[in-house]
Amino acid sequence: MSPHTSENSQHPEQPDRVRRIMQHPEFRLELEKTQHLEKDRVFCRHDWQHLLDTARIMQILCLRENLPVRNDLIYAAALLHDIGRARQYEDGTPHDLAGVQIAGPILADCGYTAAETGLILYAIGSHRLHAALTAGSDPAPASEKAKYSEAIQKRFAQIMYAADKKSRPCYICNARKDCNWPEERKNRTPEI
Repeated sequence: MSPHTSENSQHPEQPDRVRRIMQHPEFRLELEKTQHLEKDRVFCRHDWQHLLDTARIMQILCLRENLPVRNDLIYAAALLHDIGRARQYEDGTPHDLAGVQIAGPILADCGYTAAETGLILYAIGSHRLHAALTAGSDPAPASEKAKYSEAIQKRFAQIMYAADKKSRPCYICNARKDCNWPEERKNRTPEI
């Protein structure tokens, strides 16, 4: 049994925390604002489909590497990774930074521990730039990182970065030729 399966079966309340995120008023408000702001966007959108695709790819990558991070933490991180997108559109705050500010209180309201919150916020705060994952940037306070080693946190953030990018269906996108992603970064096939 993988660490994901055994830990989730020992803690049946954990999937409820993911449902609480999905139903949280602030999460819903921010996601609705993003959907409204992106209604005419021809490029990839930051909607439910993208969030769930990112979560599922993260889950696969974590399982492949036997990374000891439970499924509910993977889904919480993926659901919240673009939560700051509307603020970026509204006032220019980078969505990874806005996401950390918005996600922290949501995670607290939904019953995540300080260590779990630190792991998730680190991934959210560094998911945009691969350089942040290699340069030691760390948006989570040290007090919130006791349970997860620095190596686990960094690898989890790298997996989120990869899953976020791999979730994009460039290979079937009608706006591909106008997209500002360099050709070498575009997904040419649906493989992960």
